[in-house]
Amino acid sequence: MNTKTFLITGGAGFIGSAVVRELIQNSAHRVVNVDKLTYAGNLESLASVEGNERYTFVQADICDAHAMQQLFEQHQPDVVMHLAAESHVDRSIDGPAEFIQTNVVGTAVLLEAARGYWNSLEGERRDAFRFHHISTDEVYGDLGAPEALVNGESKRASSDHSPLTTHHSLFTEETPYAPSSPYSASKASSDHLVRAWQRTYGLPTLITNCSNNYGPYHFPEKLIPLMILNALAGKPLPVYGNGQQIRDWLYVEDHARALIKVATEGEIGATYNIGGHNEKANLTVVETLCDLLQELVPQEHSYRELITFVTDRPGHDVRYAIDASKIERELGWTPEETFETGLRKTVQWYLTNETWWKRVQDGSYQGQRLGSIS
Repeated sequence: MNTKTFLITGGAGFIGSAVVRELIQNSAHRVVNVDKLTYAGNLESLASVEGNERYTFVQADICDAHAMQQLFEQHQPDVVMHLAAESHVDRSIDGPAEFIQTNVVGTAVLLEAARGYWNSLEGERRDAFRFHHISTDEVYGDLGAPEALVNGESKRASSDHSPLTTHHSLFTEETPYAPSSPYSASKASSDHLVRAWQRTYGLPTLITNCSNNYGPYHFPEKLIPLMILNALAGKPLPVYGNGQQIRDWLYVEDHARALIKVATEGEIGATYNIGGHNEKANLTVVETLCDLLQELVPQEHSYRELITFVTDRPGHDVRYAIDASKIERELGWTPEETFETGLRKTVQWYLTNETWWKRVQDGSYQGQRLGSIS
C-alpha cells in the first residue's frame, strides 16, 4: 500500500480519534489531525499516538477559510476524511445556529479549500486525491415502528443479516432524505453540498452514512456512556418516552476500519451505508447495560431500579436501521464485534479508565484546557 497523508477533521472527537488511532497503529500512513477542540474534542483520547512521528495535530476551525487553505498548502494531503461536526441532537434543538455554522458552513469552507488544493495538483496525485465526508443515518429520517418486536429487538429473517421481517424497509443508499432534527437537517445539507461539489466541479468525493456508534472514549452526553456513568454514581437513568425507539448500534473501532476502507478503496461519487446489524430498543440497551454492570460491579439493589422514564424528545424518530450490504458486497467490510461483545468491551473500558471520564466530567481534560469552549 502506498503511504498517504490523511487530513482528518474532528480527529480529537469520538469517531475521529478512533480513525486516527487505527491509521497510526495499523498502517504506515501519515495523519494530520485538525480539530477546533470544542467541549467534545479531547486530545487525551490520542495519548497513545501523540508521540508518533507520522502524527501531527493542528488546532483550527474548519469555518476559517484562510486556516484551511494554509493547512492544505502546508501538509499536502492525499485523502481528506471530514468528521468535524456538531452531533448531539438535544443540543441542536436547544441551539441550532451552531450546528448550521459548523456542519453546513464549515463543510462548504472545507470543500472550497479542498477544491482549490486539488486543482493545483497534477498527474497521479490529482487522480488519487479523495475527499471523504462522514455523515449519519439520521439524514434519512424515521422508519417508524416495526411490526415484529421481541423483547425490544427487531426480528430478522435469518442470522445472515438479511432484511427485517417487517413491512418497513432498511435505509439504503437510495433512501430519500427526510431529516427530523436541526442536527440531522444540518448533516443532510452538508451531504448535498458534497454531492454538488462532485457533480459541478468534479471533486473526487465519497460519502458514508453510519448508524449509532458506541465504544471507548465516548463523550458522556451520549446514551451508552451516560447510562454507565450515571449507574455507577447511583443516579437516575433517564430514558425518553417508553424507551422503544430503535437504533442500529455500531462499535466505533469497526466503524473506523470501514471508513478507512471507503477512503482508500471506495468508488468516487459513491455513498456507502455503514451499520452494525444490531437493532436494539433504547430500553433494551439500558437494561443490558444494567445487567452487565450488575455482573461486573455487583450491588445489593439492581441497577435496573435506577431506570427513569422522562418526557420524550421533540420530533424523536422511532427507528433507524441500516442496510450495509453495499459496503459488504463491494468493499468486503463486515463488523467484527457483535452488540454483546462490543458492549462488554465498552463497559470494561469505562470501568478501567475512571481517570479519563472523571476529567471529562469535571472539565479538566486536555481538549477543554486548550480549546475554545462552546
